[in-house]
Amino acid sequence: MTLLTIGVASSALFDLTESDKVFRTQGIAAYRRYQEKKLNVPLPPGPAQPFVRRLLALNDVVPDAVDVIVMSRNSAETGLRVMRSAKFADLPLTRAVFREGQHSYEFMPALGMSLFLSANPDDVAAAVNAGQPAGTVLGSAPVDDGDPSLRIAFDFDGVLADDSSELVYQSGGLEAFASREAALVDEPLPQGPLAGFLQGLNKIQQAEAELARGKGEYRPRLRIALVTARSAPAHERAINSLRAWGLRVDDAFFLGGRDKGPILEGLRPHIFFDDQPRHLTGQGSVHVPFGALNTTPPSKRAKTPASPASPPPPTQSTPPPRRSTGPGKHVAEPPPPPTPRKGRRIVDPGIPDFTQGNPRG
Repeated sequence: MTLLTIGVASSALFDLTESDKVFRTQGIAAYRRYQEKKLNVPLPPGPAQPFVRRLLALNDVVPDAVDVIVMSRNSAETGLRVMRSAKFADLPLTRAVFREGQHSYEFMPALGMSLFLSANPDDVAAAVNAGQPAGTVLGSAPVDDGDPSLRIAFDFDGVLADDSSELVYQSGGLEAFASREAALVDEPLPQGPLAGFLQGLNKIQQAEAELARGKGEYRPRLRIALVTARSAPAHERAINSLRAWGLRVDDAFFLGGRDKGPILEGLRPHIFFDDQPRHLTGQGSVHVPFGALNTTPPSKRAKTPASPASPPPPTQSTPPPRRSTGPGKHVAEPPPPPTPRKGRRIVDPGIPDFTQGNPRG
């Protein structure tokens, strides 16, 4: 039984730099000839490949738990090289969606996906703006150390939860944020874009726990951490929200605005999801372009950290008007994967942009 399904673009799974160069400089016809000529030449690994490999390896201990579907803007013909490269890399990928020059995110609900990863920020922005959970994988492929464990870390506001609390902080400062979180401590926040992904991971953890009970020597591979700028007492609402959603994490770091870098260096997550690019400096980093912090151009953002638990900047700027949402309702059972509120997003100048018609995944 499949417990988790995600989509991965070919641009995240493989390094398509050379292929993209041919497309840009010589056009689509030359690109097709190039891919046909290189059909049996494996593509180099992309930034998400080590994570995908470890995720798929969970099927070795929990059969059929994970399904990873390749999603690409290549044609089926030029996509042959992608699937052959996956086979060469010993990645057991059997499903794929090839749509030449077109997005595929609209098929995510039909395929039961709770996450879409791509190295193309435009594709991710389009998915997030359509209300689908997606993230841009940054950097190059990290070196895989062969350890079968899988460590995943999440930010909270704008990732697991929506950004309603962040909006209060942005408009009213730390005092308004703290007052609201204290007043609504027992009211769960609305779910954010990656709550459904965490739900699937928790299902795998439950299956691993059952396996460990049957085999005393088995050590669960999957471990999940929360790394957030929230601090006490605002941490209580985060914990209460996770409990109300029927979700859990193994480790939680409430840093009160301190730098996340040293904590992440200690955790060594294979993938880390955050809605603020400034926290995403290591390999395996994923930018989730959702919410208030992704509506203002970086050149106009306050220089001080803009996070709920950080000290307020000297001057406050009011973000553009946005549709507001009230606190979520308490649910007794884990909900189905959420359809998050549409986020508005701009392309960060520090992240490469790509042409709309580019067939790369």
